[in-house]
Amino acid sequence: MRVAVFDTHSFDRRALEAANQQFGHELVFYDTRLSEDTATLARGFEAVCAFVNDRLDARTIAALADEGVRLIALRSAGYNNVDLVAAETHEIPVVRVPEYSPYAIAEHTFALLLALVRRIPRAASRVRDANFSLDGLVGFDLHGKCFGIIGTGKIGAAVAHIAHGFGCRLMGYDPRPNPELAELGLRYVGLPELYRESAVISLHVPLLPSTHHLIEREAIAQMRDGVIILNTGRGALIDSRALIDGLKSRKIGGAGLDVYEEEEGLFFRDLSDEVLQDDVLARLLTLRNVIVTSHQGFLTREALAAIAQVTLSNIQAFERGEALVNEVRAENVVRPAPPPAASEPEATSKPVR
Repeated sequence: MRVAVFDTHSFDRRALEAANQQFGHELVFYDTRLSEDTATLARGFEAVCAFVNDRLDARTIAALADEGVRLIALRSAGYNNVDLVAAETHEIPVVRVPEYSPYAIAEHTFALLLALVRRIPRAASRVRDANFSLDGLVGFDLHGKCFGIIGTGKIGAAVAHIAHGFGCRLMGYDPRPNPELAELGLRYVGLPELYRESAVISLHVPLLPSTHHLIEREAIAQMRDGVIILNTGRGALIDSRALIDGLKSRKIGGAGLDVYEEEEGLFFRDLSDEVLQDDVLARLLTLRNVIVTSHQGFLTREALAAIAQVTLSNIQAFERGEALVNEVRAENVVRPAPPPAASEPEATSKPVR
């Protein structure tokens, strides 16, 4: 099958070409991002392969349909950048990679956390300048701290296992509790209790209208002083301006961010010779208690290989007329249910140790 692969980077190309030896698709790689303006590049292709910052809105999808595209294959788990209603209107199936390596994201979450709480970037910078002073580098133990996980699917569950290994007490919020986490002592609670009790809060929910700016001023006000917030999900789960105010006031002790709500046009690009035009991101980058990485949580050899394998398998299934097990449709998008009452813990949970 002839496939136009958009927003391609060297690591994408290597992984896809290696996996494609098994499938034999005709892959044509484009560095540019897919949008209404670039959709004409898909002329003559049966499928497009898109990444997280490609813009598949209604106009782009209409343009792709005009060019004869019959399949949108996402090489990501998230699909918030796709207008699923428009895709269905034009009878273009959308397939994704629902999971690849939850461990990659979970481990990156803890890389951010440990770098924050043990002041690793600042310490390493000092030592390079032959400054061996320890002043200002005091951190805290994770052992015994309450670790709040919002979203306990595959990635959230992997985070829970790692946090349990550090000896953390676990709280979780998810409209669909994961019974397997009961053995770790994870207790499901409502968001207000999770905010109030957690020393660390980690976000692992999809970006939906109901989760947009899940972390905003009111939520931050409910949190304990000095809380650490981690986001390796989607940037718009957090209101960045509210986050900055919380960091400046020390209500928030630190933030580890692998995503940013306005990352489109910034992340995955080298802008080192340019003036950063995003004032909010520029402000975040000046704060010592913030670590930002450019959406690299997925970037392991294992995850890239899995993404390539599932993406090309999805395309092959479409080509053969087989069931699209990884198709996502507008009516299948799960909307989070109201949080469970804090006074009524889930039956599958155990007391917090």
